[in-house]
Amino acid sequence: MTEYKILFTGTMGAGKTTAIAAISEMSPVMTDVLNSDASVAKARTTVGLDFGVLTLDSGDRVRLFGTPGQTRFDFLWKILAKNALGLIILTDNSRPDPVADLAVYLEGFSEELRQIPCAIGIGRSDTHPHPDIDAYCTLLESKNLIFPIIPVDVRQREDVLLLIDTLLSQIEASIYGADFD
Repeated sequence: MTEYKILFTGTMGAGKTTAIAAISEMSPVMTDVLNSDASVAKARTTVGLDFGVLTLDSGDRVRLFGTPGQTRFDFLWKILAKNALGLIILTDNSRPDPVADLAVYLEGFSEELRQIPCAIGIGRSDTHPHPDIDAYCTLLESKNLIFPIIPVDVRQREDVLLLIDTLLSQIEASIYGADFD
């Protein structure tokens, strides 16, 4: 059995804790505290990390880590990204400028994104259709990045599994693609 590490990141309230809880086989480990940021209507927020586990059909295990969303905890992002096989960035389309939010995480993980694959999940796009996926694509193009962008409901196990499957497919393609060089 092989173990892998996938990191979830994104703004406070984007659904990192919820996504991990939706797919983890164990009760997730969470470091949530009362939210002191009055600009976000949320009772609790992650200040350390979230952790869960998912076993794949092959028997391999995926360790799921979630970062704190607030940029004041960005020093933890680098620590948690160490040895990650891939990165999932969650964005909340109901926020005032979710494309700018995504840009913060693309910049914050710029070194890692040169080495590991990424999938982007856009939450609340069903109730907040703007910006559309094209706006996110424009941001990625401006940074010479190509990552899959998927509308998701992080409360739905199937949606979160789709993000992970998409990420694992990129990893598999890069491994097997290397054999054809």
